[in-house]
Amino acid sequence: MNTALPLEHFYDLSRLSDAGAEVVVSARPEELQKLARWLEVVSVQKFEGTVTLTKLAPHRYRYDAVLACDLTQSSVVSLNPVKSRIEQSFSRELHVAHRSRHAKIPETEAPVLDSADDVPEELESPHYDLAGPLLEELSLALDPYPRAPGEDFEAPEGLGPRIESPFAVLKALKDRR
Repeated sequence: MNTALPLEHFYDLSRLSDAGAEVVVSARPEELQKLARWLEVVSVQKFEGTVTLTKLAPHRYRYDAVLACDLTQSSVVSLNPVKSRIEQSFSRELHVAHRSRHAKIPETEAPVLDSADDVPEELESPHYDLAGPLLEELSLALDPYPRAPGEDFEAPEGLGPRIESPFAVLKALKDRR
């Protein structure tokens, strides 16, 4: 995947009211083409995310999203187009870290976090790209080996089920000497 994001939608979290907000992030036709190149797929027909933002505390926010994307990938078996629809819901907690310019950051060891802990995403600024998490979740939800229904991979003749141990191959090479 390319590193530059094909779609951005910035929101100033510091302006979020206590009532929250609902923001729709959708791609225009030219952005759909950029998204297809970024995802390395044949095409993207639709990309839309509905993001609900909730203020939990003065610098803590909840990001709930529903993602819907229609796209076409190439089959890994026949290279024929395979259409798919990805629908996914996910949530994140965001925390804007406010540090004074003159405050000295203590040089201590970073705490070891348990991977089971759900730690808020730390933000340097309240200006947050709402499209970023949508794109991240979409890229993770893509089928890495798309196949059309009923397609099965069959190994070419001569590459049948015979699998030799790498150690047996090394032994055979040693025995040839």
